[in-house]
Amino acid sequence: MDFLSTMKAKAKAEKKVIVLPESYEIRNLEAAAECLRDELADIMLVGNKEKIMEAAGSFDVSKAIFVDPENYERMDELVAGLAEARKSKGMTLEEARKILLDDSLFVGVMLVKLGIADGMVSGAIHSTGDVLRPALQILKTAPGTELVSSFFIMVTQTPQFGDNGILLFADCALNQNPTSAELACIAGDSAKSYAAFVGGEARVAMLSHSTMGSAKHADVTKVVDAVKIAKEKYPDVKLDGEIQLDAAIVKEVGELKAPNSTVAGKANVLVFPDIDAGNIGYKLVQRLAKAEAYGPITQGIAMPINDLSRGCSADDIVGVVAITAVQ
Repeated sequence: MDFLSTMKAKAKAEKKVIVLPESYEIRNLEAAAECLRDELADIMLVGNKEKIMEAAGSFDVSKAIFVDPENYERMDELVAGLAEARKSKGMTLEEARKILLDDSLFVGVMLVKLGIADGMVSGAIHSTGDVLRPALQILKTAPGTELVSSFFIMVTQTPQFGDNGILLFADCALNQNPTSAELACIAGDSAKSYAAFVGGEARVAMLSHSTMGSAKHADVTKVVDAVKIAKEKYPDVKLDGEIQLDAAIVKEVGELKAPNSTVAGKANVLVFPDIDAGNIGYKLVQRLAKAEAYGPITQGIAMPINDLSRGCSADDIVGVVAITAVQ
């Protein structure tokens, strides 16, 4: 069974309620119809039911749970919850109500906060910042988490790389230019995410344009320091670097450039030095190598809130819904 089929099977086994707050957007509606038809999750849509049904056209979303902020019976709970979450910023009940009437993303996060929904997927028509801002303001980070980051599960057509072609890329969407300490956190959390979603042992490569001292630069030093920190913090994680991409995933190159490494040539988790490298890297693999890219999936938020690429397809949304249900 391939990765996505595994995620869908797990999602169907214990159906969750997932909010798609971009509820008038056609890709979301197509995805909602598929999720409902295949019983992957109970889908919650935010907005006026009649207008959503009209926007859906031939896509059948009639079995969705509709939450219209204008007349939702639990709206007062959402308002009170948002005001409480933001009371340190002086938010009033009136301000909270206005936000919830105007912004479906805040509605979605509050539905998750109150346990009415189990997770949220958004981002087809919103930036990552727009999606994650209410999540970080309302849900905060998970206990024991130092940093919220993101990853993609990349399912490639090259079974010789990763584990039968599956790799985890991080961070490709959230942390712009992480410090050495932040890179170490991303590495540790990504190893846990790989084990949780893909299964098996993570082998983490901290990527650079240098392999084991072959180049000298401040950017290289940042990764070298991150490796030191990560090995101290996560002694049970197989992790190495700094290492170039080819040395990380190609057996022959890894043996040549880093013969003493336990990761070189067989990495299945790739930690990029910054968001430029990560974002460009995953999109190159997705577009040129026709890989399936599932994400960005967030790690470190207290409850499952996941972002989408604005270039996503309806199938991509279905995949992230399944992953979020499993998460």
